[in-house]
Amino acid sequence: MTEKCTHDCSTCSSNCSSKDTTVLEKEKPESFLEKTHEFSNVKKVFGVLSGKGGVGKSLVSGLLASLLNKQGYKTAILDADITGPSIPKMFGLKGNVTGDDLGIYPRKSEGGVSIISSNFLIENEDDPIVWRGPLIAGMVKQFWTNVVWNDIDYMFVDMPPGTGDVSLTVFQSLPLDGIIVVTSPQDLVTMIVKKAIKMADMMDIPVVGIVENMSYVKCTNCDTEIRLFNPEKENDLDILDKIPLDYNIANSCDKGKIEDLDVPYLDNTINMIITNWPIKQEEE
Repeated sequence: MTEKCTHDCSTCSSNCSSKDTTVLEKEKPESFLEKTHEFSNVKKVFGVLSGKGGVGKSLVSGLLASLLNKQGYKTAILDADITGPSIPKMFGLKGNVTGDDLGIYPRKSEGGVSIISSNFLIENEDDPIVWRGPLIAGMVKQFWTNVVWNDIDYMFVDMPPGTGDVSLTVFQSLPLDGIIVVTSPQDLVTMIVKKAIKMADMMDIPVVGIVENMSYVKCTNCDTEIRLFNPEKENDLDILDKIPLDYNIANSCDKGKIEDLDVPYLDNTINMIITNWPIKQEEE
């Protein structure tokens, strides 16, 4: 430090130790990550998102959690779609969560998937939650910080459509290992989905893969795959898995029996997760 130091390193041409320290502190990015509950140990966290609504984010979240759970992993779903929750119905769960002095406890599905959702906090499942963005984003944070998750291998965050308050909160506040992007084979959806992918890139969060839902329907007589959307044009996204329009999938979700499904449509995504984000033996 020189004798005439003004303590304003941005205007100083001297190379002193004080300047180096100050510059490093200024350049160090501020972290908005929230700590999970002290009795929670969530090893890997993945966001499931799309820029567009109605493309099947909840379906993909539910299937990934259920299928990985059947493989012996401890899985969970944080339902961040506060105003449009559909995860509880898919898993046949009704009623409220319980809590004590330690915090709130997630509901357990029949197969053992841990789930938290805004529908567990209201009197009637069809009551609307009419909140502004900051309140909704605050609840998502509380689902991460106040819920006693215990030991979880893979958590999936079912996100609402768009790149607004909740998406930004999840990207900044939760330690995401990656995202799974859900789309459908329509030009309009593809364009909006690309916005979500660019958002992940801006936040330095890797994309695990892209899942195309409602990709095709199989002829019941000859097993031919029929593309209902853009039959002459392939989606220009790099698709990892494709889920067809399937009555059995829709019917099982409507009846709260998603865990009864044992489908191969997400095999590539699951293998990608297990391979690139493995649960180490010492963590189990």
